[in-house]
Amino acid sequence: MSSIILASSGVLEASEGMAGRIFGLDLQMIVDAGILALAVLALFTLLSYLLFNPARELMRKRQEKIQSEMDSATTQKAEAEAFKAEYDSKLKGVNKEAEEILSQTRKKALKKETEIVEEAKVEATRIIDRANKEAELEKSKMKDEVKQEMISVASIMAGKIISTSINETEQSKLIEDTLKEMGDDTWQS
Repeated sequence: MSSIILASSGVLEASEGMAGRIFGLDLQMIVDAGILALAVLALFTLLSYLLFNPARELMRKRQEKIQSEMDSATTQKAEAEAFKAEYDSKLKGVNKEAEEILSQTRKKALKKETEIVEEAKVEATRIIDRANKEAELEKSKMKDEVKQEMISVASIMAGKIISTSINETEQSKLIEDTLKEMGDDTWQS
């Protein structure tokens, strides 16, 4: 117990010696506080240089990157809207152009159809004329052949008549025989 009493008397003495000071500060404590403040300031400066500046630089670069991406996105959006407007206008123009092309194609088709019909008519007329000419040639050729046959028949008959100086019954018989020799088909065609 005596030690407790001694200890409490030491605390009383210490508190009596501090009675003249503010908060119980002495010179050693002020010097320690100044050194501690300088150490904190030096540590803050060192940490600021080693940690805060790179962190600030990283944040600045990130802000610049984000800003450039936002600017790029804005530019791309404006370009996309311009392309969309151009696409819409071209799409409207394509419909008109397609209609014009179809109209021109129809006109060309009608013109070509008319040309083909005219060519066909001309060709048909030419074919008919050629067929008529060939028919006329065949007709005249047949007439010539028939005349040649008649001449040959007549000459045969004349030769037989002269050679046999015969009467009328014999002459009729001779004509019939000649006709049989030549055939009925020759005279009927």
